[in-house]
Amino acid sequence: MTQPTPQIGTPYPLGATIRNGGTNFALWSDHAEKVELCLYDSNDPTVETMRVTMGERTQHVFHVFLPGIGAGQHYGYRVHGLYDPSIGSHFNAAKLMIDPYAKAISGEVEWCEEMLPYLPIEEDDEIPTAADTRDNAHAVPKAIVVDDKAFDWGADKLLQTPWTETVIYEVHVTGFTKLWSDIPEHERGTYAAMGSPAAIAYFKKLGITTVELLPVHDHVDEAIVLGRGLSNYWGYNTLGFFAPEGSYSASGSTGGQVSEFKQMVKNLHAAGLEVIIDVVYNHTSEGGPLGETLSFRGIDNQSYYRLHPENPAHYFDYTGCGNTPDLTHPRVLQLVLDSLRYWVEEMHVDGFRFDLASALAREDHLPDMKGGFLKAVHQDPVLSRVKLIAEPWDIGEGGYLVGNFPIHWSEWNGKYRDTIRHFWKSDPGLLPDLAYKLSGSPEYYEISGRRPYASINFITAHDGFTLTDLVSYNDKHNNANGEENRDGDNNNASWNCGVEGPTDKPEVLALRARQRRNFLATLFLSQGVPMLNAGDEFGRTQNGNNNIYCQDNELGWFDWKRSDEGQEILEFTRRLVQLRREHPVFRHPKFFDGKLIEGVGLKDVTWFHPAGKEMTDADWRDPELRCIGMMLCGEAPALRDDAGQPFHDGTFLLLINARHTAMDFVLGVPYMGKWLLVMDTARGFTENVKPKKVGSKVTVLDHSMQLFQLQ
Repeated sequence: MTQPTPQIGTPYPLGATIRNGGTNFALWSDHAEKVELCLYDSNDPTVETMRVTMGERTQHVFHVFLPGIGAGQHYGYRVHGLYDPSIGSHFNAAKLMIDPYAKAISGEVEWCEEMLPYLPIEEDDEIPTAADTRDNAHAVPKAIVVDDKAFDWGADKLLQTPWTETVIYEVHVTGFTKLWSDIPEHERGTYAAMGSPAAIAYFKKLGITTVELLPVHDHVDEAIVLGRGLSNYWGYNTLGFFAPEGSYSASGSTGGQVSEFKQMVKNLHAAGLEVIIDVVYNHTSEGGPLGETLSFRGIDNQSYYRLHPENPAHYFDYTGCGNTPDLTHPRVLQLVLDSLRYWVEEMHVDGFRFDLASALAREDHLPDMKGGFLKAVHQDPVLSRVKLIAEPWDIGEGGYLVGNFPIHWSEWNGKYRDTIRHFWKSDPGLLPDLAYKLSGSPEYYEISGRRPYASINFITAHDGFTLTDLVSYNDKHNNANGEENRDGDNNNASWNCGVEGPTDKPEVLALRARQRRNFLATLFLSQGVPMLNAGDEFGRTQNGNNNIYCQDNELGWFDWKRSDEGQEILEFTRRLVQLRREHPVFRHPKFFDGKLIEGVGLKDVTWFHPAGKEMTDADWRDPELRCIGMMLCGEAPALRDDAGQPFHDGTFLLLINARHTAMDFVLGVPYMGKWLLVMDTARGFTENVKPKKVGSKVTVLDHSMQLFQLQ
């Protein structure tokens, strides 16, 4: 094939862009001396077919245009400059660099001696001084030129489901369908399976509105994890912020992963299901000072990362993963914003969950809620209109920031998780905190003008115990990870209900089932946005492992062969989601004010002592009181829902008993009408029961809750 004649090209946009019968390549680096573009055979990406010096440099962007080069072309960069890690400079042209703007990446890293960017050192804490000059191109994934306009989206658009109607389902692409016999075998564990008719039917029957995918950015499996016979299953080790992970594609990592991801989104949207993706901009896969040089480090380490000013051989590390991208640098901030916009505009995702988001908000050192990244997102005409969810913490100083993100953000509410877990363990003194959490956590969000949906409520998530394990284990059991059970959180606020792990004791099994229903009912009847950890709806277990980040196997995958017990909890979860959907009183658009509703004679929320009287200050201060009633009045003529309609719903009474013994409650207030039992976590949803008069006494079993509706 005749090689194309290089032309000057343009410095914008960055990355590889098809236009005018060829492809424009543009790579930014403040400190590089020279950049060579290397093209590779698409059928054998180890074979270099052309090397071009990018002779033009505009505002520190190296650029070239190659006529005749189109979609599917594999490429990489060799970046020349000073190699001196002591000052933070890691240029090494013997190592092929992956384009930070690559929209598809082929293959996996082949860990071999040539991948080491420096000559071996004697001590682990030393900084390397000499570069390894062996060529590693044969072992490095290649970027792939992608035609963004090749996919037909039709009339597809972002769904913009109101927050008050949103129910999130957090799920891993591979784990969800890897063992599902309803999916064609070659599609299991892929984007195609996630957007399949079987998956969509399951989501719709469950009632969720929004699928939140664990990271789908192209990632690297660390050599040390592979050495243990495992892999980075979760994918929180990003290499390409624009490229969908190729191993999740039924067509493989040859470029087809882009169109397959888009088709998945299109299918889910057609069914009314949103797609949120979990994004990891707080660190990259290159690790700390002794980590690999795959992309950012070898292109411009001094600009991409936060280096210690007194010792630039070392990185600021706010995540425990070795490095932190420097979002105070305009070009690094641009990379993140360009990536986010690409996933909205080209991949049609409906929003993002930001892993360890506090790290993104750091300026000089401490997080700043008026800092550059947050301000940039706030004013962006694209990003400010999608769902934004912060994981509001990192491991650095001042990094725990639940309730502190700007007004247009929602947050994973770790305080909600902790309170609900401790309460149902029957820990003392939690009633005031429980009341706040059931009410949407106004103590964190109301003062800044936010709404209840700022709180993403969850009991469990991918990181930690499953719901079944939460009620079956007191301690983590992570030996399968090969780290001598040192990994994973030791503070799980879990309770095994009397026996550690599997048991055949009927009384323990009954209590565990009740506790699962308690957690699920609390989640879906709380104000705020519920997030369900995938598999909790039918009792998925990880055998007590609370950190399956490396378990791409049966431990991390769904077992679709459900037991009768699993089928029961699945049906219970569906009924809860349906109840929430049908009754907006459980998803208020605004916080309760505790005042009488004009023309109704009831407060929007009323708190009851088990004796049937309203709670007093002394009752709230009683650390041994583990029982409470919560009445929600659904009649609020002055309140409007998200569609602008008057707020009109039923009145419900929730009776909660976290004691180790049963408790009698008096059915209090309204002056007329009767209370109909709707749900009892001791036995599930009820049918054909007789309503009870106001003032009647009911018994709520230990560790259970009952829901009544006013007739």
